[in-house]
Amino acid sequence: MIEKDLRMPQTLTAPTAPGLAPARPAAPRSLLVCGIAAGPLFLAAGLAQGVTRDGFDFTRNALSQLSLGGLGWIQVTVFLFTGLLVIGGAIGIRQVLHGSPAGTWAPWLLGVFGASFLVAGVFRADPGAGFPAGTPEDRVPSLSAHGTVHLLSGAVGYLALCAAFLVLARHFAGQRRRGWALACRLVPVGILAGFAGSSATVPAFTAGAGLGLLWLTAVTARLAIPAPTAQP
Repeated sequence: MIEKDLRMPQTLTAPTAPGLAPARPAAPRSLLVCGIAAGPLFLAAGLAQGVTRDGFDFTRNALSQLSLGGLGWIQVTVFLFTGLLVIGGAIGIRQVLHGSPAGTWAPWLLGVFGASFLVAGVFRADPGAGFPAGTPEDRVPSLSAHGTVHLLSGAVGYLALCAAFLVLARHFAGQRRRGWALACRLVPVGILAGFAGSSATVPAFTAGAGLGLLWLTAVTARLAIPAPTAQP
């Protein structure tokens, strides 16, 4: 009697070193890089334009006003590109946090934040405070329709960003990263304080907005690092 080998073929897998997490897939990693780059790109572009555009004054003018004038298309492009980068980063975060409590709300809220940049790029801010060059030095007494949409999109976007940080604070607390959790709770306070102080001074608004963008970069970079796996 001929015996048949009924053993099923086995799939060989490469061994993983103890204590090391599997490598992050290429797609989420590239999307996370988009989220990391968004804030520094927006702020660097604003700084470069602010020091070269005639009539722009960081103490009186918001970065949004760089969308105005003959070279305004540059800032419009920056708004649109930044929004796409933030949305890409949100998709990457969704993939990284898939299955965790923060894996649903944090990416959606960050997606709203990214979409607010797209809206702000289409609906430009109003001129005022001497910019573009030749504009009266006083602030605009009343907002135009497109200026109102621009302002509301920024408000909604940054509120969504603050909410996303609070969601991520719970995520970091669950991983016992207490410093990151605490910072994710404090940064929204700084953002809102900056926005509240914008009625008195424009730099307060710029500082609050910049803080939110830079902390988004930091958080995304932190999430791009795989969490260590427990050793057997």
